[in-house]
Amino acid sequence: MTPPVTILNVGYRSTNFWVVSAGKSRLLVDLGWPGTMGEFRAILQRMDVPLAEIRYGLATHYHIDHAGLAQDLKNAGVRLLVPEVQVQAIPAMKQWTKPRDHYTEISPEGNVVIPVAGGRTVLEGIGIGGEIVHTPGHSDDSVYLLLDDGSVFAGDLTFPRLIGEDERGLVAKASWRLLKEKGARTVYPGHGNPWPLKGPVGASLEA
Repeated sequence: MTPPVTILNVGYRSTNFWVVSAGKSRLLVDLGWPGTMGEFRAILQRMDVPLAEIRYGLATHYHIDHAGLAQDLKNAGVRLLVPEVQVQAIPAMKQWTKPRDHYTEISPEGNVVIPVAGGRTVLEGIGIGGEIVHTPGHSDDSVYLLLDDGSVFAGDLTFPRLIGEDERGLVAKASWRLLKEKGARTVYPGHGNPWPLKGPVGASLEA
């Protein structure tokens, strides 16, 4: 019998990092602040999440508050799952760090690069039903994990009521519509508390 999927927030410093688990098979969505591996390990220990059970790490996008520990986690045995649309964004992240951040640059070696559409196969391999969806708006490399139960891990995609009418706002609205059409119901954001995605798909996209 397939174990039920559970969701646990192991976030800190105002950013959420989500452990999605099927029994002892786990996926980490968003990958910590740079230079904080000790703090991150301590939180996992306090939450009773063995680091060795995290099979993959997936960044919703490559900004330092969402992927700053990616290489440190790789060095600890977590496989970095990289949809193809994110490959070019990884080296660019370094420019936003300073020496005091103690950022470990991400090596392409060992990364599990997949087409976005290939996410379901990887997830099924660890017992999690869902898919990876390319949803630009906050950044061009933004991808979100959408579980079959309607849970969506939406990183920094702008809250629907706050989206403007400029070009980037229109892209963000299109991403929300896509997620809703695919069955998204509960949003697990990169910052703040989970919230329900309600109402018809339309221009207002009110939650």
